[in-house]
Amino acid sequence: MPATAPDPHPVTAPDSHPGGGPALRSGSLGTADIAFFVVSAAAPLTVMAGVAPLAILLGGIGAPVGYLLAGLTLAVFAVGFTTMSRHVRSGGAFYAYVTRGLGRSVGVGAALLALVGYNGMEIGVYGLLGTATRDTAHSLFGADIPWLPVSLAGLLLIGYGGYRSIDFGAKLLGVLLTAETGILTLLAVAVLVKGGAHGLSLHSFTPGNVLVPGTAAVLAFAFAAFTGFESTVIYRREARDPARTVPRATYIAVGFLGLFYAFVVWTVVQAFGDAEVVKAAGTDPVGLFFSAITTYVGAWAADLMHILIVTSVLASLLAFHNAINRYGLALAEEGILPRALARVHPRHRSPYVAGIAQTVLGAAVVLGFAAAGADPYGQLLLWVNTPGMLGLMTLQVLAALAVPLYFRRVHHTEGVLRTVVAPVAAAVFLIAAIVLVVAHLDLFTGASTTVNTLLAAVVPAVFLAGLALARWLRLHRPAVHERFAAEPTRAGSGEVPQAAG
Repeated sequence: MPATAPDPHPVTAPDSHPGGGPALRSGSLGTADIAFFVVSAAAPLTVMAGVAPLAILLGGIGAPVGYLLAGLTLAVFAVGFTTMSRHVRSGGAFYAYVTRGLGRSVGVGAALLALVGYNGMEIGVYGLLGTATRDTAHSLFGADIPWLPVSLAGLLLIGYGGYRSIDFGAKLLGVLLTAETGILTLLAVAVLVKGGAHGLSLHSFTPGNVLVPGTAAVLAFAFAAFTGFESTVIYRREARDPARTVPRATYIAVGFLGLFYAFVVWTVVQAFGDAEVVKAAGTDPVGLFFSAITTYVGAWAADLMHILIVTSVLASLLAFHNAINRYGLALAEEGILPRALARVHPRHRSPYVAGIAQTVLGAAVVLGFAAAGADPYGQLLLWVNTPGMLGLMTLQVLAALAVPLYFRRVHHTEGVLRTVVAPVAAAVFLIAAIVLVVAHLDLFTGASTTVNTLLAAVVPAVFLAGLALARWLRLHRPAVHERFAAEPTRAGSGEVPQAAG
């Protein structure tokens, strides 16, 4: 495998727009900052306390291996993905990669899919914010508070976080992520120190406990737990030495999540014992982690975990909000979205108009579900989140397929392992992951077959709409179509597309 190639465009772009206005602040984010954004988007504490008990219930004590396998698959995907990031400098991230390999029409489809996917992943979580805060208030104080005011307050808070500079967001997410991973680490260490329920065992990793019918469902949950890790490339414009920081942050994010998830789930299995944990997960899946930390650390830690689940949700919302704003900015610069969304704040250097638009959209969706009397968790969260998750997984497949096709057409010094073997293998594994998720969609939504069919149909419908938009652009706005996802000029502002690719 060849050594990492140097950045072919090492010059740092100035913080000004070609038209004279401000641009995103280049050189603001290091490897750790970008990793904080993408790991926070995954919401590790919420995923572990809220979803891992179901993985244990369905997959048994072999559940930790599901997270390892998902992490390994996405690490293979990251090989080709990060190799592409050294050659494509467009701020469009996913859709720029897809355009380079699969053409402009598929690229426009990918752009709409990214916009809908990331919005779905973020907006649905406001329902979770409302219910998590309500449950925490009831658990700690016996108070019953309505979910809607909490969700609307969260919209304003996250909107303000996106309005501020990217440095502010990185520092805030660093603190919140440290807190939520810290409470899980505290639980895991306490279980190890006390030797678990009946001594520590490695039976979770034996083939007999992994190769069981429920492993397919575990893998579906596991892949969903990594959603958002690929958004490292969105921050290329604001990264220091992006040819190095973006790949490093991607590998750190997927490696940390895969190992951390597997480790935490394994320690929770040890906390109850191999023979008892499945029964405990079936009896009280919502309280499994709280029961474990109460037993091994203390009731105060369970109370703290309740609070940190709320901050975990807020961190995920802010991370996705920032990613959406930058996609909105890129598509406005392309001429796909209204040009006003391309405005950058003169002091904070944030895409604040795109952020305001995203906050308004979120408020409209939340208020619409509330007006319809929908359940904030079972419908707002799950029905909006699920198409978003499927959309981002589909984007990963398209990006993986684009890598070998792109490198076939350009001169490069990358090895065949990075440009062909890894992306093709990742595409095969990711397609299998999508099949698993769709086959077990009822586990994610708890909805009827009709509802699940409609939710799954959102992804191909949005993609087809993107293909239709690309055709319309080619016929009626050929200049926009021609320069779509083009490489930026060096005289630009932080990599604004100026010429056709």
